[in-house]
Amino acid sequence: MSGTNLLVDTNILLYLLNGDKIVTELLNSKKIFVSFITEIELLSFKKLPSQEIKIIRQLLSDCTLIDMNEEIKLKTIELKLNYNLKIPDAIIGATSYYLKIPLVTADKQFKRVENIDLIFYDI
Repeated sequence: MSGTNLLVDTNILLYLLNGDKIVTELLNSKKIFVSFITEIELLSFKKLPSQEIKIIRQLLSDCTLIDMNEEIKLKTIELKLNYNLKIPDAIIGATSYYLKIPLVTADKQFKRVENIDLIFYDI
């Protein structure tokens, strides 16, 4: 996969949805991948107004959604055991590893995970 492909963490999409100009510029002209867990996290906020749900769904439709598979599952277990990540974060990290593309995140715990190409967004 080329350098124009990025896997984005849930927090990055939240910044994008809130109009963060730096994130918007970073993601511009890139092919954006998201884990299925990001879709779940975004759409499971309590009391989301229907207009916000529509905006989130539109954003997600512009991304390539990656579902769980055996390789991601095994890497998730490894990341959970070795780095004590929360399951959603381990899934996202494992997805980045599986796709062999950078993970864009503002989550500091990913800084200590080896073998993941990380683009850290320091807010």
